[in-house]
Amino acid sequence: MTKASKLGTALVTGASSGIGATYADRLAKRGYDLILVARDAERLKALAERLTRENGVQADVLRADLTERADVLAVEKRLRQDGSITLFVNNAGIGPKGPLLTSDADYLDRMVDLNVTAANRLAVAAAQAFAKRGEGAIINTASVVALWPQAFSGTYTASKAFVLILTESLAAELAGTGVRIQAVLPGLTRTEIFDRVGGSFDNMDPNMVMDVTDLVDAALAGFDQGELITIPSLADKALYDKLEAARGELRPHLSLSRPAARYLADAA
Repeated sequence: MTKASKLGTALVTGASSGIGATYADRLAKRGYDLILVARDAERLKALAERLTRENGVQADVLRADLTERADVLAVEKRLRQDGSITLFVNNAGIGPKGPLLTSDADYLDRMVDLNVTAANRLAVAAAQAFAKRGEGAIINTASVVALWPQAFSGTYTASKAFVLILTESLAAELAGTGVRIQAVLPGLTRTEIFDRVGGSFDNMDPNMVMDVTDLVDAALAGFDQGELITIPSLADKALYDKLEAARGELRPHLSLSRPAARYLADAA
């Protein structure tokens, strides 16, 4: 029988494969107990049994389809009521099947339900619960397409921009509460997500595709360093710092009592 971890419990969504399963593996190796959340209960059970066997941690399975409101509420309830949870990895999501102009609207609705609605509700639930406890951490999986919206379908890139902005805003509210938050922005990552949406890495530049284990290891290194935003492939952090500095310069001009002179009817 395993003992409760001194690190507490990490709840990981989208844990049956890819980034989520790799987070579960790495966190188990660090000594976290786990609550694994995804639709595929059989895969979750097999993963939980392996991680318990290899690492001596407790690993529970919570089967949930996060496009279904009742299932989202069940995960939210666990986040709010289980005081052992110290880390929430908000990872579940789906990708685009093609260009927006040829996409099925129902699939796009499902993407928003999962990538935005569920991600938002669970992040807020975790933030509120952790703030009351005075400790905890949230890791949100966004994407580099949040900074590169022309790269993929607009609904997908918008959903990942939502996660990035949500993280930045929550970080400001969580300051001084003892709760940490991080957004991870993966680039192309070798997981099952492309197979699920009918794509392939075969025709992509291999220099642009990162192995999932490298991705998660880098993301956790950024977490350990206290980063708010982690872009695993970004070697020169000064590049992102310049972007943030430019946003800072823009802020004083974003909300004023008068329109800019160039928009006035009598402007020269």
